Amino acid sequence: MMEYITKLETFLDLYFSKKAPSLPANIKENIVKFAPYLIIVITIFSIPSLLIALGINTLSYPFAVAGRYAYNSFAITGLIFLLSIVLQVMAIPGLFKRSLSAWRLMFYSSLVSLVYQLFLFNLGGFIVSGIISFYCLFQIKSYYR
Repeated sequence: MMEYITKLETFLDLYFSKKAPSLPANIKENIVKFAPYLIIVITIFSIPSLLIALGINTLSYPFAVAGRYAYNSFAITGLIFLLSIVLQVMAIPGLFKRSLSAWRLMFYSSLVSLVYQLFLFNLGGFIVSGIISFYCLFQIKSYYR
């Protein structure tokens, strides 16, 4: 599986880093500098969603019924979302240190987020969030070692 992810990373690096127009250096530096703080804020604001994903599913049941989703599929989407957030939280210490392993955790989180978008049948969100997240990630990859 890792072989396919490595090939995907190489492919995306070619198109989002080498062939795409480059961001100015000061913008890249600001993204690298403020990304850990942004992830912390996003995590704090996603705590209610995380609680639902962690098992307080009684709160989500009315929404699942109202939305005509099967209860199990609603819980699965929550777990996919949880995995994405957990990967981002795991990356925070390494992002402060500018470690390549932390960048890879953010890459994996983006991949999981895309799976989440596909699971919700949100093709527009899949395309837009994929392009934006991969463009930003691969533009700043050189700052991580």
